[in-house]
Amino acid sequence: MKTALISFTENGRILSRKIGGDRFCFVKHSDPYAQTFSDINGLTAGLFNDYEALVFICAAGIAVRAVAPYIRSKLTDPAVVVIDDNGKFVISLLSGHLGGANALARQIAAILDAVPVITTATDSHGLFSPDMFAKTNGLVICDMQAAKLIASAVVNGEKVGFCSGYPYSGLPAELSESESGSIGICVSGNADEKPFDVTLNLVPANIIIGIGCKRGTTSDTITKHIMTVFSEKRLDIRRIRGVATIDIKSDEPGLAEFCENFGLSLETYSADELMSAPGEFEHSDFVERTTGADNVCERAAVCAGGKIIVTKSAGNGVTVAAAELPVFIDFERNGE
Repeated sequence: MKTALISFTENGRILSRKIGGDRFCFVKHSDPYAQTFSDINGLTAGLFNDYEALVFICAAGIAVRAVAPYIRSKLTDPAVVVIDDNGKFVISLLSGHLGGANALARQIAAILDAVPVITTATDSHGLFSPDMFAKTNGLVICDMQAAKLIASAVVNGEKVGFCSGYPYSGLPAELSESESGSIGICVSGNADEKPFDVTLNLVPANIIIGIGCKRGTTSDTITKHIMTVFSEKRLDIRRIRGVATIDIKSDEPGLAEFCENFGLSLETYSADELMSAPGEFEHSDFVERTTGADNVCERAAVCAGGKIIVTKSAGNGVTVAAAELPVFIDFERNGE
């Protein structure tokens, strides 16, 4: 996680250095290894959207007031952790599950030999958490209100149904295999499946998009073509996990902008790597003369580890293919 450590005192500076690692340090005092600041509000404004986690070494009230103006959603807010100036307690303050604050608090507490303070109800009771389950298994929560109702039902001792279109192991006691009922979780590639009266749909982010494009193709053109393909194939756009292409497109501005807009990683492969991909692919003499590989989009998607579910689709200078990564649900998997 891209983490910022923010301290106000000399003891806080020492704790920051002890936590260390690859985290970025911001101090309200002199330190040759850190960036100084004078205004905590201005600093937080600049860090809140650029970092995955903010760790404040100060009173909890200072941290709360600093982040309060920027809090929007547990789906997007960074993890916020607070450590007291003596390093005795590490408090998960914001985005405990999806943002990873609970796991980060435990990690830092282990470094400092401190007490992690976790206040989320499912964690404090040692119960199943739908948020953490989704995060650690690469699943997208389609309805946060349903997730809250599931968590509430678990805490209140209600039995929650569970069905999945993918193999799984380690079903916890709080859940029971079921295809219907009053409340439950459905793991499927189709977010419209509603087997329960209250259904928390979780879709796997397991699709790799292979992309080829002409030089100078805009992000908007790439986006429109992908949206069209996904609509035609009835695929959920939220399932996209990453993008793959040939290495000569690694600096393509429109492709880079598309990935940035959707928060996707870009994997690139050489022509030789693409040509060694297993399987049968649509052949193009023109593409082979231009790039050294007879097919970019399909071969790139397979190189990224997927199995083709959408073959090459071309339009407006863009070629797109989609490959699905295997999914196995493990309830005992954690994010620490």
